This record gives sequence, C-alpha cells and structure tokens, in this order.
Amino acid sequence: MEQVYVDTSYGKTHVLAAGPPEGKPVFVLQGGNCINPMTLSWFLPLTEKYRVFAPDTIGHPGHSSESRISAKDNSFAQWIKELMDHFHITSSAFVGPSYGAGIILRLASFMPDKIDCSVLVSPAGISLGSKVKMIQKILFPLVLFHGISSQRHLDKIADTMSDHSMKEIDKEIIGDVFKYIRLEQDMPKLTTKEELSDYTAPTLVIAGTKDIFFPESRLNKAAKEIIPNLTAFKCYDMGHFPSEEHLVRINRDIEEFLNMYY
Repeated sequence: MEQVYVDTSYGKTHVLAAGPPEGKPVFVLQGGNCINPMTLSWFLPLTEKYRVFAPDTIGHPGHSSESRISAKDNSFAQWIKELMDHFHITSSAFVGPSYGAGIILRLASFMPDKIDCSVLVSPAGISLGSKVKMIQKILFPLVLFHGISSQRHLDKIADTMSDHSMKEIDKEIIGDVFKYIRLEQDMPKLTTKEELSDYTAPTLVIAGTKDIFFPESRLNKAAKEIIPNLTAFKCYDMGHFPSEEHLVRINRDIEEFLNMYY
C-alpha cells in the first residue's frame, strides 16, 4: 500500500494506492463521514488484479484538506479529473459506496467519458429513504450520544446502520467520527435522467433492503429510470453497512461485473 499526496485546486488530497502497477485502474471512493481505510477494506480483493486508487474525500475524515466542496455541482467531477490527471489516467472503472457513489454520479453527469464502468453500492444520489425513520433511528440517538457519549446510543446507531452486523473496530471508528468531526449533513444531489443523458458506461447497482438511508425499495425504480446502461440491479437483505458475509457476495458481484465490462 502506497500513500500519495496530490495537490488539487480544491486542496491537498491524500490517496492510498495498492495492487499491481500494471493493473487496470480502479478508483474506490469512500463513504461519507467515514474513513478511507474502512471503505477500502471492504473492496480489498480488487487489489489482487487491479491498480486501486482510493482518495480521502476532500472535507471528510482523513488526511485530505478539510475544505468542503459541493456535491450538487461539478466540483467533485473536477476534483476527480485532477486526481486522474496526476496519475496519467484518461478513464477508469469506479467503485463507490454511499456518498462515494454520489460522487461517481457527479462525475457521470459532468465528465461521463472518464468512467469506463461503475459499481454503486448502497448509493447516495439516486433516491432517499424515509426522513422520519432517519430522525428517529439515527438523529435522536446521535444527539443523545453527543450529550452523554453513551455506548448504548452508539450501539443503537451502529445496529440500525448495519442491521446488527457492524464490526467492533468500525463501531469505534464511527464513534470517534461522531465525537470529533463536524459531520457532513448534506447528501449528494439527487441525479436526474437528463444529467446522465450522455453517460453510457455499464453500471452495476447493489442495494440493501434494510438500508435506512437508501433502501432498495426506493432505489430500484429510480435507478432504472435515470441510469441509461444499468446492466444489473442486485439486492441483498442488508443494512447500509454490509456484513462480512455480504461483502464476500458483493466482491464476487464486482469481480464478475469487471470481468465482463472492463
């Protein structure tokens, strides 16, 4: 695993690079209010065959600049382009969970030729779950956790986010993020069909039936309406954070998808 710092017009960006140098490039974009190594660990099997680049998202937890940029305009697309230019990559495959998928959709909207194919896991930027449920099951316990730092409230949030399957180390990390980071509260812009009119790259969407943020029941119809070349929509009985068991299946799905379209 290598660490590289890249100067962009939005600030310094820390990038983890792994896998054979001669491998085809795959960008893995981290989830929101998360740390890059956690998200990257979910997709480590990719590093056996591909050259994986995983940037710490600007303004999110990690080693990149703390300046936040908008996920509603072309800022993230420009940021990704500058990273690709630094590594002399004209186009690439992309994998992104949650907020990372929302960034991929911003790139697809403004610079579709940069994407050879993409995998969107529990993606932001397509359709939102119930705001009432998010307030009840995430926001209220988060407010209480901030007030008294109770492990019980953190457990409640973690169980809701992962359908009771979050690893202890991941729970500790999100607890520290909740305590010490000013959370990004804005979701990436919901992408329109018109924005993706020039986006033709093969795309795989993977969703969870128990995902409180982006449930499969809302993603399925919306994804099929807005993504022109949606090659498959996979659904698992999982929360927003996949379990170890689901990650094995998700990585198998990704491997098959990349073998076919990349």
